[in-house]
Amino acid sequence: MKIKRLSILVFSVLSGLLMTECQNSGTKGTTNETSKIEGQEVAVLTDAPNVPPPITRKHATKVIVNLEVIEKEMELMDGVKYNFWTFGGSVPGKFIRVRQGDLIEFHLKNNPNNKLPHNIDLHAVSGQGGGAGATFTAPGHETQFSFTALNPGLFIYHCATAPVGMHIGNGMYGLILVEPKEGLPKVDKEYYVCQGEFYVNGKYGEAGLQQFDMEKAIKEEADYVVFNGKVGALTGDKALKANVGDRIRLFVGNGGPNLVSSFHVIGEIFDNVYVEGGSTLNHNVQTTLIPAGGSAITEFKCDVPANLILVDHSIFRTFNKGSLGMIKVEGAENKNIYSGQQDDRIYQPEGAPQAMPDEPAVAAKPLSKAEKLEQGKAIYASTCQACHQADGKGIEKAFPPLAASDFFAADPSLLYKTIVQGRSGKIKVNGKEYDGVMPKQILSDAQVASVATYILNNFGNKGGEVSPSDVAKARK
Repeated sequence: MKIKRLSILVFSVLSGLLMTECQNSGTKGTTNETSKIEGQEVAVLTDAPNVPPPITRKHATKVIVNLEVIEKEMELMDGVKYNFWTFGGSVPGKFIRVRQGDLIEFHLKNNPNNKLPHNIDLHAVSGQGGGAGATFTAPGHETQFSFTALNPGLFIYHCATAPVGMHIGNGMYGLILVEPKEGLPKVDKEYYVCQGEFYVNGKYGEAGLQQFDMEKAIKEEADYVVFNGKVGALTGDKALKANVGDRIRLFVGNGGPNLVSSFHVIGEIFDNVYVEGGSTLNHNVQTTLIPAGGSAITEFKCDVPANLILVDHSIFRTFNKGSLGMIKVEGAENKNIYSGQQDDRIYQPEGAPQAMPDEPAVAAKPLSKAEKLEQGKAIYASTCQACHQADGKGIEKAFPPLAASDFFAADPSLLYKTIVQGRSGKIKVNGKEYDGVMPKQILSDAQVASVATYILNNFGNKGGEVSPSDVAKARK
């Protein structure tokens, strides 16, 4: 009898422990599902890289979200047009910020000028299709559904209308943040960055209106891998800004549709990473994986002034397909943390220049000088800017300047000969010596003519025009 009573007691204790553990194992529970809703508000929606302000209220409320689908032509790269399908008129779509326990009344509007029906699957939704079935919306129509934000985290949303991959591949994705009830720790600046790839019928950098290429998408052969919908969206005067001492939080998404991102910030270490946008917190992270249809929240402190470079560390995507951004950090230097260059001496002479495989020349219609300048600007941004910089001033002791360059001022052929033939060894540019290697570039005669013409007519150079036939002669 005592043994039977003891067994019942042990079973009761274990059952209680298991029930308690189940209740504590996650943040979704009966409390959230029955949270009292007080009042209502219209959600503040923002375009990347901006983020709505943190939520300060301590209660759940009804949040009304109005999101419009807009099909529109925009630039995928300077000089390269694309017909994007968007949530709110930009890629990525609007950033949505709510609080755990909120009741969201969601309105999806399909602009009457659009050609196709669309819907939305929010990964923050517990329910059929993440809302996709409730929001199938024809052009000129508006649909509505409601859901409770049960789980905190950073979630992707995307269109789920067939063919799903094509809708996502045309730019239909964005982020929704469900803040935990206690909120997120305070930081100085928050930014919204979302990676996505594009599959087009032309080559990378090819000017004009490009179309979606389903065959490339199925093979996962992306032509462009970009942050915030465009090559250069986070560089130059559009670079993110911070000051020394700032704590930065990046809400990072990956719309896909196919590729996993190896997200890294050159010159920083992530103090905190909310892994895959959830509650698991990792520390002192160099690079974090973000799956297609996933996210991460990264946090770090800016200790010294620098141009921090945002990359997908699947690195050819960065320097050859566009996934490059920048955070310009200004403020006082701290030589104890980072000294800058302290010495420069010859260790071993450079070898021969790299030889890249030749690409067959592609016949193209002759371009006017104005067309060359437009195409050349795009090629410069994609091919030359990483080394020679957006202002053409290069990097001291590493990459010579193209701005007001005396190297090719008297003989412009030196410019395009270097592009097509490559170069190694010492040269002097604007009174300073450089010793390095430039591999010859895989560009057609017409592309070289355009980028050379662009360089000659910008950055304080004297002007001029290069023809494809000039380039062809330089190859011999």
